[in-house]
Amino acid sequence: MKPRLTRRLHVAAEKYLPEQRLYLRTDASTRFLRLTPATQMGLILISALVFGWTVFASSAFLVGKLTATSDRHQAQIQQIEYETRLNALSAERDKRALEAQKAQERFYVALEQISAQQSALLASEDRRIELETGIEVIQRTLRKAMKERDGAQRQSDKLLAELQSVTGTASTASGAAEAVEATLDYLNEALAATVTERDGMVKETARMTSRVADLRHQAKLTRERNERIFSRLEGAVEVSISPLEKMFEQLGLSTDKLLEDVKAGYSGIGGPLTPLAVSTKGRPEDPTSFKANQLLNEMDKVNMLRILAESTPFAIPIRSSYRLTSSYGPRRHPVTGKYKMHDAVDMAAPLGTPIYATANGLVTFAGWAGGYGRLIKIRHPNGYETRYAHLSKFRVKKGQRVSRGDRIGDMGSSGRSTGSHVHYEIRIGGKSVNPMKYVKAARNVF
Repeated sequence: MKPRLTRRLHVAAEKYLPEQRLYLRTDASTRFLRLTPATQMGLILISALVFGWTVFASSAFLVGKLTATSDRHQAQIQQIEYETRLNALSAERDKRALEAQKAQERFYVALEQISAQQSALLASEDRRIELETGIEVIQRTLRKAMKERDGAQRQSDKLLAELQSVTGTASTASGAAEAVEATLDYLNEALAATVTERDGMVKETARMTSRVADLRHQAKLTRERNERIFSRLEGAVEVSISPLEKMFEQLGLSTDKLLEDVKAGYSGIGGPLTPLAVSTKGRPEDPTSFKANQLLNEMDKVNMLRILAESTPFAIPIRSSYRLTSSYGPRRHPVTGKYKMHDAVDMAAPLGTPIYATANGLVTFAGWAGGYGRLIKIRHPNGYETRYAHLSKFRVKKGQRVSRGDRIGDMGSSGRSTGSHVHYEIRIGGKSVNPMKYVKAARNVF
């Protein structure tokens, strides 16, 4: 059965593919190469397989190329949208900061006016108390003088009556009467002067009472104006402090503990802000001073939170356009091909792209570090450390202090790398964390 099938196939092949001979002629001899139908069918089959594989590989390559181009275009669109939003948020933040600064300046001017008015009010109050005390002393003296005058008058009448009863006339007592008259004249003059001084004191008291009423009215208007100022300032402080606290809460950090650490590091004389102190001469603190001190404490908290934010790596080390080529977590190594933990994020951009510090800190290493290539390590407060690897050039050196936004190096492909990118790590107490978690937490703040 099998030979018959083979023979039929051979006959059919000879019908469409007759035997061919390929002659090879040289000067000395002539040879030919015999191409049987089976050989021709094999060559045709091999050619068809090669052609089909070429078409399939080309199609797969074109599809992959188009897909990669579409993904790259989509990533560029998202990057442009992100940068636009970031610029808008930065402008809004600067606007809010300027408004808070202007409000703080107006607040200090208002506080100076309040302090001056309170000093004038206290002085007028002291003057009024002194005048009331003087009037009381004068009135007591006047009453005493009037009593003495009445007593002297009664004594004079009594003596004249006794003299008249003894002698039958008062002329013999002319010397004594003259002395009494002189005394009475002196007392009358003193009483007149006292009455004049009393009238002057009454007028001065009325004038000071009117002045005190005016000052109290001005103080009431000032309090109302201060309440409006305090309300606006409290709103501005709330707008400033809420995003900062939310940013740290998203990372699971306790702002109270962090603020204590900041206070311990910024405990010099004066501090970021000094509480307002207004002398009340032993009296309880007035509501204006209480509100002012509360507001200054909140502004001090905002200031310390900003200091803390400047020392925490919330920023991105690249300001220009980039492509996130590798995220944080397990991945296949691009060089060795083995799966291992990737403790950072890789951001690709052209060679020489500026790299910036993401927080205030101290450069603890700037040199070659094996697979990292050219590596920079920066130590930040609260146990943070950032690493920037595969650089092409250093812009800082070991022991140098840097601030957030300072240029520290240029992007490169040194060490174990397949292309120009920066390997960016964040470590806390020696353990790595996801840098994009910090970037996302600060997205609506910086």
